[in-house]
Parts: sequence; structure tokens; C-alpha cells
Amino acid sequence: MTRLRLGMVGGGQGAFIGGVHRIAARIDGQWDLVAGALSSDAARAKASAAELGIAADRAYTDFEDMARLEATRKDGIDAVAIVTPNHMHAGPAIAFLNAGIHVICDKPLAATAEQAEAILQAVKASKARFILTHNYTGYPLIRQARQMVAEGDLGELRLVQVEYAQDWLAEEVSNKQADWRVDPERSGAGGAIGDIGTHAFNLAGYVAGQVPQALSADLSSFVEGRRVDDNAHVMLRYGGGAKGMLWASQVAVGNENALRLRIYGSKGSLEWAQQNPNQMSFTRFGAPTQILTRAGAGSNAAGNRNIRVPPGHPEGYLEGFATLYAEAAAMIRGSDSDAHTPGIEEGLQGMRFIAACIESSGQDGRWVTL
Repeated sequence: MTRLRLGMVGGGQGAFIGGVHRIAARIDGQWDLVAGALSSDAARAKASAAELGIAADRAYTDFEDMARLEATRKDGIDAVAIVTPNHMHAGPAIAFLNAGIHVICDKPLAATAEQAEAILQAVKASKARFILTHNYTGYPLIRQARQMVAEGDLGELRLVQVEYAQDWLAEEVSNKQADWRVDPERSGAGGAIGDIGTHAFNLAGYVAGQVPQALSADLSSFVEGRRVDDNAHVMLRYGGGAKGMLWASQVAVGNENALRLRIYGSKGSLEWAQQNPNQMSFTRFGAPTQILTRAGAGSNAAGNRNIRVPPGHPEGYLEGFATLYAEAAAMIRGSDSDAHTPGIEEGLQGMRFIAACIESSGQDGRWVTL
């Protein structure tokens, strides 16, 4: 099978998430990186492209030039990965969608509601596909959990508890990764709630099969002088009567990347943690807890999809991204229309979540409809 041609906007020297996307795109042999506008700094863009083996004539210094020129080449890119800070998602996404080039965009969708709406209109007007890389949805056991909830293994949904705790911003810090995240002009109005809170919100909704109808939020900035939130407590109300709690923090000392999900129904419960993603506990009411393993005994069709190595061989963060890249490739080739892959709707849900949290917290936790 001929590999698809991938371009990238952002992700140049010193960037973290660009390297993650490049590794993930290579894992299943579906993509070749052939073009890029890797930095807003022209010299860094060209140097970054040279380091990655991108030909000089496809090392762009402007994403609009890249979209226009790649769309006219016989060997032009099939899709572009957008891995810039949040405030730079909309411009490239719209440019490439308008050029008929598929877009794979890092989360969250955008920095503002206006940018999100502009992307939505571009998606509607384009024949190209839009994929949002909420990578935790690509974990096999999360796919399995989603199917178990949908098939009624937990009974009627009652409680959804999700938390994402980190400590890397527990004090004032300045580096390439931190600087734009704590700048409201580049990250959007949300700090922790937009950066990791949207991951927690997406994961809970993905597994539960529904998003909340209303929320009450308390956003805090514990580090003196910080202009965005670094901690969030959010209460959630679901349409069927279930209740939820979401905690997102980047000042929780002792937590590196602790994303954890617990779902409770009338007949059973599930518990999963990202730092040990190849195990999940399942408890039926009145019965001993079972430890389910990735692709192990008791796994289901959804959990066994995109399995790369046998049970007992760990898969994790990079493979979660790789699953989304593999599904994006299948969509582009027309061989798969998997509804599990996040797209524009999940992006809009995340933006509505951020806005509702900010509105609620600004009014002392008033309940806000999503």
C-alpha cells in the first residue's frame, strides 16, 4: 500500500507535541512526512525541515503558501497535521480545508469561540476531513470500556468521575512548553481547564456515550500572578440523571500525568488510569473485581481493534496517537468511516465546555447549560 503524504504546521525545533505526532504517524507505516511550515520563524522553519529530511522546496515559511502550493502539486500532501499553540489552530486549519487538504489538528480546537466557529464553517464548506487528536480515545481499553457501557454491562449510568492531575506548573516556570500555556492570548481563556481539562471532559464523554447538559465550575489560579486557571473543580449533570465530577490540576504536587476515569452504573463499574493503561478494573455488583488487560481474556471487538502487539506487551501514549493516525488514513482512503475518531463535533464540545466553566466560575459556581 502506498503511504499517504503528510505535511505539518508547527512542531519545529524545541517543540514537544510535533515530535509525538511524527512518531505516531510512522508507527503503522501509513504516512510519510514530506512538507512543513514548522515554525513562524523563517530560519527555524528551514532548519527544522532540514533536520527532518524535508526537501528544501517543501520547507515553507508560511502556512498559506504551503496550502496553496501543495494543493497544486501532483505529489501534494494528502493531509496536514497542525501542532501549533492553540491560538494558531484556526488559520492553518481553514487554509488547508479551503485547499481541499485533510486536517489532523491537535486539541483543543481553538483559542476562542470565534475561531472555532470559523473552523466549523470551513469544515462544512470543504470536502476534506477534519480529525481532532484526543489521543486518549485511541487506547484499546478505552475503546473496550466505551463498548461495555454501550452494551449495558454497567447497567444504568449513575456516576462519572474523571480527573487529570499534574504538578509541572506548581510554581512559576518559563520554557517553550509552559510560556504559551499560561498566556491567555495564546492558550485561550482557559489554562488547565483548556489544556488538560478538555482531555478529561472528552474522555468521560467518549466512554459514557454522552456529554453533560449542565455544569458548575470553580476555577482557581494558585500561582501568584498567573493569568489563567491552574486548577479546576467541575460538577456535571447528565441528561439521563447521572452525575459527574471533573478535577483538572497542574499544581497537584506528586502527580506527573495522572489521568483517571471511574464510571459507576446500577449493575457495575469500570476504573482506568492512564499511567497504567493496559489494565482496567471491572466490578459487577456483588461479585469480585476483575482485572481486564489490553487484548487479554474478556476483551471485546472494540478493544481488539488496532492491537499491535500481543497481551502483556505494553502499549501507551504514542500508540494512542498512532491509532488516530491509522484511522485518519483509513478515512482518507475511503475504507473506513469509524465514528469513534474525534472530529469537529468533539472539538466544539470542548470549546463549549471551556466557555461554560469560565462563565460558571465567574458567577461563583452558578449552573450553566452546555
